[in-house]
This record gives sequence, structure tokens and C-alpha cells, in this order.
Amino acid sequence: MRKSALPACVDAKTRVLVLGSLPGERSLAAREYYAHPSNAFWWLISEVLGESDLPQRPYEERLPRLLAHGIGLWDVIESASRKGSLDTAIRDAEHRDLALFARGLPDLRAIAFNGKSAAQRGRRQLQGTTLAWDLIDLPSSSAAHASLGRADKLSVWKQLQAYLA
Repeated sequence: MRKSALPACVDAKTRVLVLGSLPGERSLAAREYYAHPSNAFWWLISEVLGESDLPQRPYEERLPRLLAHGIGLWDVIESASRKGSLDTAIRDAEHRDLALFARGLPDLRAIAFNGKSAAQRGRRQLQGTTLAWDLIDLPSSSAAHASLGRADKLSVWKQLQAYLA
């Protein structure tokens, strides 16, 4: 089944762009980034931002809070065939033009890849491009990436703070 990604959540003040690969089934059905309750994204980003109540807020309040801190969300894949939600099941991916998109964000300082698949695909897309941004590989916030606990993931995710100050 062909699946299409969610629209970008960015504005002109975005300093860090967090890129996933392609939203999972739950996120696509809800039309919300990181909608699966076992995905640690909202907890991780709330800890990075020092806003512990962010995961409990309604989704429509979360996105403006991210933007207020200079964080944008998007995915490296526009559409793909995939059964289920695992990145390993992605086939026939249509990738986005990340360099063109990022150049349209005047305050962008870093592109952070949420997980191995996003990093591999995103870095491949940006190869040969003169980069004006730092590229950061983050451990996946997905519960499917269970080799690291939340605390270990958070220690890596906290490097985003330097780009938001």
C-alpha cells in the first residue's frame, strides 16, 4: 500500500529540523507526527526543551510550542509502499528535495535525523551539496529501537539544545 507523509511543520524561525523517515500507521491515521503512544519523541523533545507537560498537551498545542522553540518536523520520504510501520518494510520510496527545502529556512542551523533509516536516506540525499547546516544522527524515538533506553536516547538528543540557544 502506498503511503504519503505529513506536511512539514516549520516556519521562518526554524533552527533545528528534525527529520523522520516516513510516519507509521498510527501517525498517518491520526494525521499527527509521532502519534503512537510508545514512541518516545514527545517525551524526548519535551526534556530537550524543558517543557515536561508537552506530551500531555493536545496535539494542536504541541506543534506551536515546537515552532516557538525553533524546532521543525518533516520526513525524508514523500511517499513509499510499506506494509505496517517498520522502516525496514519501506519500498519504492519517493524522496524529498531536502537541500532545496532547507535552503528556504533562513535561520536553520542543524538537520537532525530521527533514526538510522532517516539518517541514511537523508544523508544520501544531501551528498554533494554544500551544507550550511550541521547534520546530527539521533537514536530513533521509536519503541522498535529498543537497544537503547530512554535515558540513553535523551543523552544524545540533548545535543539539540546547543542549536536552540
